[in-house]
Amino acid sequence: MEQLSKRIKSLGESQTIAMNQKSKDLQAQGINVINLTVGEPDFFTPPHVKEAAKKAIDENYSFYTAVNGYPELLKAIATKFKNENNLDYKPEQIMVTNGAKHALANAIMCLIDEGDEVIIPAPYWVSYAELVKLAQGNNVILPTSLDTNYKITPEQLEKAITPNTKALLLCSPSNPTGSLYNRKEMQALVNVLVKYPRIFVISDEIYEHINFVGKHVSVAEFPEIKERCVIINGVSKGYAMTGYRIGYMAAPLWLTKACSKLQGQMTTNASTIAQRAAITALTAGNEYTLEMNKAFRRRRDLVLGLMKDIPGLKCNVPDGAFYVFPDVSYYFGKSDGTVTIKDDMDFCLYLLDKASVATVPGGAFGDPRCIRISYANSDEILEKALIQMKEALAKLK
Repeated sequence: MEQLSKRIKSLGESQTIAMNQKSKDLQAQGINVINLTVGEPDFFTPPHVKEAAKKAIDENYSFYTAVNGYPELLKAIATKFKNENNLDYKPEQIMVTNGAKHALANAIMCLIDEGDEVIIPAPYWVSYAELVKLAQGNNVILPTSLDTNYKITPEQLEKAITPNTKALLLCSPSNPTGSLYNRKEMQALVNVLVKYPRIFVISDEIYEHINFVGKHVSVAEFPEIKERCVIINGVSKGYAMTGYRIGYMAAPLWLTKACSKLQGQMTTNASTIAQRAAITALTAGNEYTLEMNKAFRRRRDLVLGLMKDIPGLKCNVPDGAFYVFPDVSYYFGKSDGTVTIKDDMDFCLYLLDKASVATVPGGAFGDPRCIRISYANSDEILEKALIQMKEALAKLK
Protein backbone atom coordinates (compact mmCIF):
# COMPACT_ATOMS: atom_id res chain seq x y z
CA MET A 1 0.00 0.00 0.00
CA GLU A 2 1.49 3.32 -1.10
CA GLN A 3 1.75 5.99 1.57
CA LEU A 4 3.62 8.74 -0.24
CA SER A 5 3.90 12.19 1.28
CA LYS A 6 1.85 15.10 -0.07
CA ARG A 7 5.17 16.73 -0.84
CA ILE A 8 6.27 14.13 -3.36
CA LYS A 9 2.77 13.72 -4.79
CA SER A 10 2.68 17.43 -5.61
CA LEU A 11 6.01 17.26 -7.43
CA GLY A 12 6.01 17.06 -11.22
CA GLU A 13 8.36 14.79 -13.14
CA SER A 14 11.11 16.49 -15.14
CA GLN A 15 9.92 16.46 -18.76
CA THR A 16 13.46 16.83 -20.05
CA ILE A 17 14.47 13.66 -18.24
CA ALA A 18 11.25 11.90 -19.30
CA MET A 19 11.65 12.71 -23.00
CA ASN A 20 15.33 11.80 -22.88
CA GLN A 21 14.34 8.42 -21.41
CA LYS A 22 11.71 7.86 -24.12
CA SER A 23 14.44 8.47 -26.69
CA LYS A 24 16.79 6.01 -25.00
CA ASP A 25 14.04 3.38 -24.73
CA LEU A 26 13.42 3.57 -28.48
CA GLN A 27 17.14 3.46 -29.21
CA ALA A 28 17.37 0.30 -27.06
CA GLN A 29 14.71 -1.23 -29.34
CA GLY A 30 16.94 -0.59 -32.33
CA ILE A 31 15.13 2.55 -33.54
CA ASN A 32 17.52 5.26 -34.71
CA VAL A 33 16.24 8.27 -32.76
CA ILE A 34 18.01 11.62 -32.91
CA ASN A 35 17.96 12.90 -29.34
CA LEU A 36 17.67 16.70 -29.15
CA THR A 37 16.38 16.77 -25.58
CA VAL A 38 19.63 16.73 -23.65
CA GLY A 39 20.79 19.84 -21.81
CA GLU A 40 24.49 19.10 -21.87
CA PRO A 41 27.43 19.80 -24.18
CA ASP A 42 28.25 16.95 -26.54
CA PHE A 43 31.96 17.66 -26.07
CA PHE A 44 34.23 15.57 -23.88
CA THR A 45 35.72 17.03 -20.71
CA PRO A 46 39.01 18.83 -21.52
CA PRO A 47 42.04 16.49 -21.34
CA HIS A 48 43.83 18.53 -18.67
CA VAL A 49 40.74 18.35 -16.45
CA LYS A 50 40.51 14.57 -16.88
CA GLU A 51 44.19 14.28 -15.97
CA ALA A 52 43.52 16.28 -12.80
CA ALA A 53 40.77 13.83 -11.84
CA LYS A 54 43.08 10.84 -12.43
CA LYS A 55 45.83 12.49 -10.42
CA ALA A 56 43.41 13.13 -7.56
CA ILE A 57 42.61 9.41 -7.42
CA ASP A 58 46.30 8.50 -7.40
CA GLU A 59 47.01 11.06 -4.69
CA ASN A 60 44.22 9.64 -2.49
CA TYR A 61 41.80 12.55 -2.41
CA SER A 62 39.23 10.14 -1.09
CA PHE A 63 38.25 11.54 2.31
CA TYR A 64 35.49 13.89 3.40
CA THR A 65 36.03 17.59 2.84
CA ALA A 66 34.34 20.44 4.67
CA VAL A 67 30.71 20.68 3.59
CA ASN A 68 31.55 23.83 1.59
CA GLY A 69 34.33 22.13 -0.35
CA TYR A 70 38.11 22.23 -0.58
CA PRO A 71 39.62 25.61 0.39
CA GLU A 72 41.60 25.63 -2.87
CA LEU A 73 38.38 25.29 -4.88
CA LEU A 74 36.62 28.02 -2.92
CA LYS A 75 39.61 30.28 -3.58
CA ALA A 76 39.56 29.39 -7.30
CA ILE A 77 35.88 30.27 -7.51
CA ALA A 78 36.44 33.57 -5.69
CA THR A 79 39.25 34.38 -8.14
CA LYS A 80 36.99 33.50 -11.08
CA PHE A 81 34.31 35.89 -9.77
CA LYS A 82 36.89 38.67 -9.45
CA ASN A 83 38.60 38.16 -12.80
CA GLU A 84 35.58 37.37 -14.95
CA ASN A 85 32.75 39.26 -13.23
CA ASN A 86 34.49 41.96 -11.18
CA LEU A 87 32.75 40.58 -8.08
CA ASP A 88 34.38 40.47 -4.67
CA TYR A 89 33.39 37.36 -2.73
CA LYS A 90 35.36 35.91 0.13
CA PRO A 91 35.90 32.14 0.00
CA GLU A 92 33.67 31.73 3.06
CA GLN A 93 30.77 33.28 1.09
CA ILE A 94 31.03 30.48 -1.46
CA MET A 95 29.97 26.86 -1.24
CA VAL A 96 30.38 23.89 -3.56
CA THR A 97 27.36 21.71 -4.24
CA ASN A 98 26.42 18.53 -6.09
CA GLY A 99 25.61 20.40 -9.29
CA ALA A 100 24.02 23.81 -9.80
CA LYS A 101 20.55 22.31 -9.27
CA HIS A 102 21.64 21.40 -5.74
CA ALA A 103 22.81 24.98 -5.15
CA LEU A 104 19.40 26.24 -6.31
CA ALA A 105 17.62 23.81 -4.00
CA ASN A 106 19.79 24.87 -1.06
CA ALA A 107 19.10 28.56 -1.64
CA ILE A 108 15.36 28.13 -2.13
CA MET A 109 14.97 25.86 0.90
CA CYS A 110 16.91 28.32 3.09
CA LEU A 111 15.11 31.47 1.88
CA ILE A 112 11.52 30.49 1.18
CA ASP A 113 8.88 29.83 3.83
CA GLU A 114 5.32 28.61 3.38
CA GLY A 115 3.32 31.28 1.58
CA ASP A 116 6.31 33.25 0.32
CA GLU A 117 6.02 34.23 -3.32
CA VAL A 118 8.77 33.66 -5.88
CA ILE A 119 8.57 35.52 -9.18
CA ILE A 120 9.67 33.34 -12.10
CA PRO A 121 9.78 34.66 -15.67
CA ALA A 122 8.42 32.15 -18.18
CA PRO A 123 9.67 30.29 -20.11
CA TYR A 124 11.71 28.90 -17.21
CA TRP A 125 13.86 25.87 -16.55
CA VAL A 126 11.73 22.90 -15.54
CA SER A 127 12.96 22.56 -11.94
CA TYR A 128 12.46 26.15 -10.74
CA ALA A 129 8.75 25.96 -10.02
CA GLU A 130 9.01 22.45 -8.56
CA LEU A 131 11.75 23.48 -6.12
CA VAL A 132 9.60 26.39 -4.92
CA LYS A 133 6.73 23.92 -4.40
CA LEU A 134 9.02 21.74 -2.27
CA ALA A 135 9.76 24.76 -0.08
CA GLN A 136 5.96 25.36 0.19
CA GLY A 137 6.33 28.69 -1.55
CA ASN A 138 3.98 30.08 -4.19
CA ASN A 139 5.10 30.51 -7.77
CA VAL A 140 4.23 33.79 -9.48
CA ILE A 141 4.82 33.11 -13.16
CA LEU A 142 5.44 36.10 -15.44
CA PRO A 143 4.72 35.15 -19.05
CA THR A 144 6.89 36.61 -21.79
CA SER A 145 6.69 36.35 -25.55
CA LEU A 146 8.68 36.33 -28.75
CA ASP A 147 7.95 40.07 -29.05
CA THR A 148 10.02 40.81 -25.92
CA ASN A 149 12.65 38.19 -26.79
CA TYR A 150 11.29 36.21 -23.83
CA LYS A 151 12.45 38.76 -21.25
CA ILE A 152 10.39 40.48 -18.57
CA THR A 153 10.06 44.26 -18.45
CA PRO A 154 10.60 46.44 -15.35
CA GLU A 155 6.90 47.36 -15.45
CA GLN A 156 5.91 43.69 -15.50
CA LEU A 157 8.19 42.96 -12.55
CA GLU A 158 6.88 45.83 -10.44
CA LYS A 159 3.27 44.90 -11.11
CA ALA A 160 3.92 41.34 -9.89
CA ILE A 161 5.41 42.38 -6.54
CA THR A 162 3.22 41.97 -3.45
CA PRO A 163 3.90 42.10 0.30
CA ASN A 164 4.50 38.33 0.10
CA THR A 165 7.20 38.49 -2.60
CA LYS A 166 10.43 37.01 -1.27
CA ALA A 167 12.52 36.32 -4.37
CA LEU A 168 12.96 36.78 -8.09
CA LEU A 169 14.46 33.81 -9.91
CA LEU A 170 16.44 34.89 -12.98
CA CYS A 171 18.23 32.80 -15.59
CA SER A 172 20.56 34.60 -18.00
CA PRO A 173 21.50 33.23 -20.51
CA SER A 174 18.19 31.41 -20.40
CA ASN A 175 17.31 27.77 -20.57
CA PRO A 176 15.19 27.25 -22.71
CA THR A 177 15.14 30.42 -24.86
CA GLY A 178 18.81 31.43 -24.98
CA SER A 179 17.81 35.03 -24.18
CA LEU A 180 20.04 37.09 -21.93
CA TYR A 181 19.72 40.45 -20.21
CA ASN A 182 22.18 43.12 -21.29
CA ARG A 183 23.50 45.71 -18.84
CA LYS A 184 20.80 48.27 -19.58
CA GLU A 185 18.01 45.72 -19.18
CA MET A 186 19.50 44.37 -15.96
CA GLN A 187 19.89 47.86 -14.53
CA ALA A 188 16.22 48.53 -15.25
CA LEU A 189 15.20 45.46 -13.23
CA VAL A 190 17.59 46.45 -10.42
CA ASN A 191 15.99 49.91 -10.31
CA VAL A 192 12.71 48.23 -9.43
CA LEU A 193 14.19 45.82 -6.90
CA VAL A 194 16.00 48.51 -4.89
CA LYS A 195 12.59 49.80 -3.81
CA TYR A 196 11.76 46.47 -2.16
CA PRO A 197 14.53 45.54 0.31
CA ARG A 198 12.84 42.25 1.32
CA ILE A 199 13.23 40.73 -2.15
CA PHE A 200 16.21 38.52 -3.00
CA VAL A 201 17.44 37.63 -6.47
CA ILE A 202 18.43 34.04 -7.15
CA SER A 203 20.42 34.27 -10.37
CA ASP A 204 21.12 31.09 -12.34
CA GLU A 205 24.22 31.85 -14.42
CA ILE A 206 25.20 28.31 -15.38
CA TYR A 207 25.26 29.22 -19.10
CA GLU A 208 27.51 32.24 -18.53
CA HIS A 209 30.27 31.06 -20.85
CA ILE A 210 27.96 30.13 -23.73
CA ASN A 211 27.32 33.69 -24.84
CA PHE A 212 27.23 34.90 -28.44
CA VAL A 213 26.79 38.65 -27.99
CA GLY A 214 29.39 39.94 -25.54
CA LYS A 215 30.37 39.98 -21.90
CA HIS A 216 28.13 38.26 -19.39
CA VAL A 217 26.27 40.60 -17.03
CA SER A 218 25.62 39.32 -13.50
CA VAL A 219 22.94 40.95 -11.37
CA ALA A 220 25.43 40.98 -8.48
CA GLU A 221 27.55 43.51 -10.40
CA PHE A 222 25.09 46.21 -9.31
CA PRO A 223 26.29 47.24 -5.82
CA GLU A 224 22.89 48.55 -4.76
CA ILE A 225 21.54 45.00 -4.73
CA LYS A 226 24.58 42.72 -4.35
CA GLU A 227 23.83 41.86 -0.70
CA ARG A 228 20.49 40.42 -1.79
CA CYS A 229 21.89 38.29 -4.62
CA VAL A 230 22.48 34.55 -4.70
CA ILE A 231 24.66 33.62 -7.68
CA ILE A 232 24.32 30.05 -8.94
CA ASN A 233 26.93 28.61 -11.29
CA GLY A 234 29.03 25.52 -11.92
CA VAL A 235 31.40 23.76 -14.28
CA SER A 236 28.85 21.57 -16.08
CA LYS A 237 28.07 23.62 -19.17
CA GLY A 238 31.12 25.82 -19.72
CA TYR A 239 33.65 23.00 -19.19
CA ALA A 240 31.66 19.98 -20.46
CA MET A 241 31.58 18.40 -16.99
CA THR A 242 27.88 17.63 -16.45
CA GLY A 243 28.52 14.20 -14.93
CA TYR A 244 31.08 15.54 -12.47
CA ARG A 245 28.23 17.25 -10.56
CA ILE A 246 30.05 20.35 -9.35
CA GLY A 247 27.97 23.47 -8.85
CA TYR A 248 28.59 26.42 -6.60
CA MET A 249 26.87 29.43 -5.14
CA ALA A 250 27.97 32.81 -3.79
CA ALA A 251 25.79 34.73 -1.35
CA PRO A 252 25.81 36.81 1.82
CA LEU A 253 27.71 34.95 4.53
CA TRP A 254 24.65 34.30 6.68
CA LEU A 255 22.91 32.55 3.78
CA THR A 256 25.96 30.52 2.80
CA LYS A 257 26.21 29.31 6.42
CA ALA A 258 22.53 28.32 6.36
CA CYS A 259 22.96 26.43 3.09
CA SER A 260 26.00 24.68 4.53
CA LYS A 261 23.92 23.58 7.52
CA LEU A 262 21.24 22.20 5.21
CA GLN A 263 23.73 20.46 2.92
CA GLY A 264 25.50 19.02 5.95
CA GLN A 265 22.32 17.14 6.80
CA MET A 266 21.47 16.15 3.22
CA THR A 267 24.62 15.24 1.27
CA THR A 268 27.74 16.62 3.02
CA ASN A 269 30.46 17.49 0.50
CA ALA A 270 30.50 17.07 -3.26
CA SER A 271 32.75 14.41 -4.80
CA THR A 272 36.37 14.96 -3.81
CA ILE A 273 37.70 13.76 -7.18
CA ALA A 274 35.33 16.05 -9.08
CA GLN A 275 36.29 18.97 -6.82
CA ARG A 276 39.98 18.50 -7.67
CA ALA A 277 39.11 18.39 -11.37
CA ALA A 278 37.05 21.58 -10.99
CA ILE A 279 40.04 23.41 -9.50
CA THR A 280 41.97 22.72 -12.69
CA ALA A 281 38.99 23.66 -14.89
CA LEU A 282 38.68 27.05 -13.20
CA THR A 283 42.39 27.88 -13.08
CA ALA A 284 43.80 26.58 -16.37
CA GLY A 285 42.22 29.08 -18.77
CA ASN A 286 39.12 29.08 -20.94
CA GLU A 287 40.55 28.18 -24.36
CA TYR A 288 38.55 24.94 -24.55
CA THR A 289 35.41 26.78 -23.46
CA LEU A 290 35.88 29.42 -26.17
CA GLU A 291 36.17 26.73 -28.83
CA MET A 292 32.94 25.14 -27.62
CA ASN A 293 31.29 28.55 -27.74
CA LYS A 294 32.29 29.00 -31.38
CA ALA A 295 30.84 25.60 -32.24
CA PHE A 296 27.56 26.33 -30.48
CA ARG A 297 27.19 29.66 -32.29
CA ARG A 298 27.77 27.94 -35.63
CA ARG A 299 25.20 25.27 -34.76
CA ARG A 300 22.68 27.89 -33.66
CA ASP A 301 22.97 29.59 -37.03
CA LEU A 302 22.71 26.24 -38.83
CA VAL A 303 19.52 25.26 -36.97
CA LEU A 304 17.89 28.66 -37.39
CA GLY A 305 18.71 28.60 -41.10
CA LEU A 306 17.18 25.13 -41.56
CA MET A 307 14.11 26.08 -39.50
CA LYS A 308 13.32 28.86 -41.98
CA ASP A 309 12.44 26.13 -44.49
CA ILE A 310 9.77 24.69 -42.18
CA PRO A 311 6.44 26.54 -42.51
CA GLY A 312 4.84 27.92 -39.36
CA LEU A 313 7.79 27.80 -36.95
CA LYS A 314 8.54 31.10 -35.20
CA CYS A 315 11.69 31.54 -33.14
CA ASN A 316 13.85 34.19 -31.52
CA VAL A 317 17.58 34.34 -32.17
CA PRO A 318 19.19 32.96 -28.99
CA ASP A 319 21.99 35.08 -27.52
CA GLY A 320 23.45 32.20 -25.51
CA ALA A 321 23.04 28.65 -24.16
CA PHE A 322 22.49 25.86 -26.72
CA TYR A 323 18.74 25.72 -27.30
CA VAL A 324 16.14 27.04 -29.68
CA PHE A 325 12.58 27.42 -28.45
CA PRO A 326 10.30 27.70 -31.49
CA ASP A 327 6.60 28.49 -31.30
CA VAL A 328 4.92 25.50 -32.98
CA SER A 329 1.29 26.47 -32.33
CA TYR A 330 0.75 26.83 -36.10
CA TYR A 331 0.46 23.04 -36.18
CA PHE A 332 -2.12 22.70 -33.40
CA GLY A 333 -5.32 21.30 -34.87
CA LYS A 334 -3.58 19.93 -37.96
CA SER A 335 -3.63 16.22 -38.88
CA ASP A 336 -1.83 13.77 -41.13
CA GLY A 337 -5.08 11.80 -41.51
CA THR A 338 -4.30 9.55 -38.56
CA VAL A 339 -2.86 11.77 -35.85
CA THR A 340 -4.22 15.19 -34.86
CA ILE A 341 -1.88 17.61 -33.06
CA LYS A 342 -3.74 19.07 -30.11
CA ASP A 343 -0.86 20.55 -28.11
CA ASP A 344 2.89 20.68 -27.52
CA MET A 345 3.05 17.14 -26.13
CA ASP A 346 1.25 15.76 -29.18
CA PHE A 347 3.66 17.69 -31.38
CA CYS A 348 6.71 16.21 -29.65
CA LEU A 349 5.27 12.69 -29.75
CA TYR A 350 4.49 13.14 -33.44
CA LEU A 351 8.10 14.16 -34.14
CA LEU A 352 9.33 11.20 -32.13
CA ASP A 353 7.08 8.76 -34.01
CA LYS A 354 7.17 10.19 -37.54
CA ALA A 355 10.55 11.93 -37.68
CA SER A 356 12.52 9.90 -35.10
CA VAL A 357 13.53 13.17 -33.44
CA ALA A 358 13.17 13.67 -29.69
CA THR A 359 12.40 17.17 -28.35
CA VAL A 360 10.84 18.55 -25.15
CA PRO A 361 7.33 20.06 -24.84
CA GLY A 362 7.34 23.77 -24.05
CA GLY A 363 4.68 23.34 -21.38
CA ALA A 364 7.40 21.88 -19.16
CA PHE A 365 9.05 25.31 -19.32
CA GLY A 366 5.87 27.30 -18.80
CA ASP A 367 4.97 27.95 -22.45
CA PRO A 368 2.87 25.25 -24.15
CA ARG A 369 2.99 27.06 -27.50
CA CYS A 370 6.60 25.99 -27.95
CA ILE A 371 9.06 23.10 -27.88
CA ARG A 372 12.71 23.04 -26.83
CA ILE A 373 15.37 21.77 -29.20
CA SER A 374 18.94 21.30 -28.00
CA TYR A 375 21.60 21.90 -30.63
CA ALA A 376 24.33 20.30 -28.52
CA ASN A 377 25.02 17.85 -31.32
CA SER A 378 27.10 17.60 -34.49
CA ASP A 379 26.31 19.70 -37.55
CA GLU A 380 25.58 16.57 -39.56
CA ILE A 381 23.10 15.16 -37.04
CA LEU A 382 21.38 18.53 -36.60
CA GLU A 383 20.97 18.88 -40.35
CA LYS A 384 19.55 15.37 -40.60
CA ALA A 385 17.14 16.03 -37.70
CA LEU A 386 15.76 19.23 -39.24
CA ILE A 387 15.29 17.57 -42.63
CA GLN A 388 13.38 14.70 -41.01
CA MET A 389 11.27 17.19 -39.04
CA LYS A 390 10.47 19.15 -42.20
CA GLU A 391 9.38 15.99 -44.05
CA ALA A 392 7.19 14.80 -41.18
CA LEU A 393 5.56 18.19 -40.58
CA ALA A 394 4.78 18.58 -44.28
CA LYS A 395 2.23 15.75 -43.88
CA LEU A 396 0.16 17.79 -41.43
CA LYS A 397 -2.73 19.62 -43.07
